[in-house]
Amino acid sequence: MTPAKPSPHTTTTDTAPLAEPRVFLVGGAVRDALMGQTTSDRDWVVVGATPEHMASLGFHPVGADFPVFLHPLTQEEYALARTERKTASGYHGFSFYAAPDVTLAQDLARRDLSINALAIAYPETLAQVATSRSDRWQPDLTAVIDLFDGVADLQAKRLRHISAAFSEDPVRILRLARFHARWPDFSVDPTTHTLMHRMVDNGEVGALVAERVWQELAKGLMATQPSRLFETLRACGALRVLLPELDALWGVPQRADYHPEVDTGIHAMMVLDMCAQLDCDLTTRFAALCHDFGKGTTPADVLPRHTGHEERSLALLRDVCVRWRVPKHCRELAEVVAKEHGHVHRCKDLSASATLKLLERCDALRRPARFQQVLRACECDARGRLGLTEVPYYQADWLNTALNQAQQVDTQAVAKRAMQDPAYAEGKGDWIAAQIHAARLSALAPLFNA
Repeated sequence: MTPAKPSPHTTTTDTAPLAEPRVFLVGGAVRDALMGQTTSDRDWVVVGATPEHMASLGFHPVGADFPVFLHPLTQEEYALARTERKTASGYHGFSFYAAPDVTLAQDLARRDLSINALAIAYPETLAQVATSRSDRWQPDLTAVIDLFDGVADLQAKRLRHISAAFSEDPVRILRLARFHARWPDFSVDPTTHTLMHRMVDNGEVGALVAERVWQELAKGLMATQPSRLFETLRACGALRVLLPELDALWGVPQRADYHPEVDTGIHAMMVLDMCAQLDCDLTTRFAALCHDFGKGTTPADVLPRHTGHEERSLALLRDVCVRWRVPKHCRELAEVVAKEHGHVHRCKDLSASATLKLLERCDALRRPARFQQVLRACECDARGRLGLTEVPYYQADWLNTALNQAQQVDTQAVAKRAMQDPAYAEGKGDWIAAQIHAARLSALAPLFNA
């Protein structure tokens, strides 16, 4: 989207002092409106009010120690204007000051990027806001309060920090990288890049908490061009701290006959962008991200071959999942893709028995929907290569045909017959499982004998 041009009516002055408390729409909602994009989240700042005043109007405090309140009708969050001061390294070491004398300018100055420090005044007083549906209000884009040249940066498609206070919160590095993935045609201001690099060198990134890292990584993975997230983190040195398993892939060669792009890091980014092109879900994108981690640990004397990288990838991605507390469903799919993507790629060369075993290892018969995620991640791996982005992934059709054949077996009927066999008394459950496996193998046979 092309940002709206700055209006001659855009305000560039502070709004203090105020005769009575006022409400302002701030941040991403204003930014997205200027870019012609819709947003479901609106951030509101209240200037000139106290917690007691907010409560008296029906606003409900979110917590006892933070000045954020829920609107009595819309349940949207309204935060008192505040300033912040860093008290320790990392994300959690902050103290804040929220009082009626904090101005809008002071509140906006603590934000990360100029494009996120935009505001528009709500036309009614705080008391009127409490009884109105402010979530339905359409802001006047000719009355933007722009104290830090955020509109100009939108026009220039530039991600630029507001002040040195950016360096106080390492999460901002992740947020900027995530914004870069959302708007890949934007650039990072050189001064901001330098500041990010300095933050990494000072050890700030190493103090990040797992929940925030995963939250930002997940959002970036779901962005328009997720490769930008990791390329931006790599450019400032943060990737080697947060995801050394991924950072290690750049400069590692692969066989050019399979990977015309050669470089494993470049391939990893192409796979992620293919995930975005195919509109994959987060679970699939995370699996695609991790599938080749093991190639970063291949001994130099065997390159460009990567024999056994699947098992190494599995161990490394498990470390990542523990470190950043990755949700269980993401970890489980990533494990299957890491172990089996090579077999999926070569499935047409497998026998009926090996094909059935592959389906069983992928748990395709019990979890067919998840198996589709496995196939989609493998497709992104196959098409995320130089010159191969448009090549159809026939393996998915073949394995789905095999799965459909195996699913035709009436397992209850097979189990009933198996229980009547004398061998059942000795093997019981194992005997039944063996008979079901044999029946499914028979069902697959016509595909391989054709």
